[in-house]
Amino acid sequence: MNSSPVPILKDLVLLGGGHTHVAVLRRFGMRPIPGVRLTVVARDVHTPYSGMLPGLVAGHYEFDEAHIDLGPLCRFAGARLVHAAATGLNLERREVCCADRPPIRFDLLSINIGATPSLDVVPGAAGGVVPVKPISRFVERWDRLRERVTARSGAVRVGVVGAGAGGVELALAVNHALGDQLEALGRPRSLAEVHLFGAGAAILPAHNRSMRKRLQDQLDRHGLRVHLGQAVTNVAPGKVTRADGSTMAFDEILWVTQAGAA
Repeated sequence: MNSSPVPILKDLVLLGGGHTHVAVLRRFGMRPIPGVRLTVVARDVHTPYSGMLPGLVAGHYEFDEAHIDLGPLCRFAGARLVHAAATGLNLERREVCCADRPPIRFDLLSINIGATPSLDVVPGAAGGVVPVKPISRFVERWDRLRERVTARSGAVRVGVVGAGAGGVELALAVNHALGDQLEALGRPRSLAEVHLFGAGAAILPAHNRSMRKRLQDQLDRHGLRVHLGQAVTNVAPGKVTRADGSTMAFDEILWVTQAGAA
């Protein structure tokens, strides 16, 4: 019997560990394609499911429940896993350039690295806020905020910029989590102050009136402060300025606005 290995005819490189690439890995595990070598290049070995982020923040899910470990999945698919941050593409040489390691050649390349909120349109935002994506970095900052809450007394003020579905969900989750944390420390839940900012006249501008009312009722019931009708036009460390010139100070500013390329 001829048991010689099948020669590698094509190098398929998956850049990023997004949901689409997770599906590709599962399919390769069930139906490998002879002659195709599969390589995954990912900055984060644990890829988060963004839809579960509010539940993770609120404490409804553990880290492992909201993330997929790419290691076992790549082994199942027979894929190489390169744990590295991609820094660019050399299309002439058909290579993915990576930080701190040699480039990776490809015949076919798929990019699934997600999106990040656009920070360049508001002066100061790039250095003064915590964007919700990439999620791995957001979770690190969120954990540090919770440590600060534990270490000190007094109120904690969090601003959430962006009143779409993601911003509303995150604001409610932050309010719930900080309230629970303060209560566990023997402090009033009311010491957690969460403010939601939206440029439009209402929250959830892409949703119908009934949905907007239901979520607005939830925000009101849980005591969140909602500021609508004035865009955030400037950010300084710990402070936002709105179009009317008013300013507010915060311990942390979370950014959940329209996304751009990661």
